[in-house]
Amino acid sequence: MVDLQRPPPINSIVIIPTRLASTRLPGKPLADIHGVPMIVHVWRKAVAADIGPVIVAAGDATIADAVHSAGGKAILTDPAHTSGSDRIYEALEHVDPDGQYDVVVNLQGDLPTIEPEALRHVTELLSRDAVDIGTLVTVITDAKERNDPNVVKAIVAISQGESRGRALYFTRAEAPSGPGPLYHHIGIYAYRRESLARFVALPPGVLEQRERLEQLRALEAGMRIDVALTKSVPLGVDTEADLNAARKLLG
Repeated sequence: MVDLQRPPPINSIVIIPTRLASTRLPGKPLADIHGVPMIVHVWRKAVAADIGPVIVAAGDATIADAVHSAGGKAILTDPAHTSGSDRIYEALEHVDPDGQYDVVVNLQGDLPTIEPEALRHVTELLSRDAVDIGTLVTVITDAKERNDPNVVKAIVAISQGESRGRALYFTRAEAPSGPGPLYHHIGIYAYRRESLARFVALPPGVLEQRERLEQLRALEAGMRIDVALTKSVPLGVDTEADLNAARKLLG
């Protein structure tokens, strides 16, 4: 007998978009962390999550070569892509033209300290049919982050004792007002395949351009984004100081 309450299985693939162009940390994906390029550390964490095959969508041949040398799979994508979502969609169409995978995880290539469990959490959000995109948040505990525009806040109602909710907005401002937690958005996404195809075909949104937050394009178009609450924020490497911190954390 078929269990009608059980959601269909998720068949996911992880794609890591990356390119060499970086103004603050040139050559960032190939930065050395204990003898291993940073992109390889990220690839290994994604493999450890064990949620599906892992592909690096590289904008440069030297990145692809580094991944291949480590035993991973990488494909070259158009170096002119301006967003990771465009890059992963090109890679997806190349490696899976027949649509075998119904969920695509977009993992940034500058998160060498990402916990594999976080990738599992983000894919689980798509077990509900109504959800187009899944992402992650954590509670802000550092008061300095509350009004830091570099810390993106997710406005989401998560009831006490719950670990997930529906995102209503994302902003660089300190919001919402009133007593209660603020949520730091972690930029890892799981897309339903058809939702990714729709998303990359949309023009940039008004609020997206105002806040400089790509995910607002989806909300403006009426797409549903759910978030899972996780314990910590992985270190994003953007500067030499970040790189040194990552080396210590991975030491």
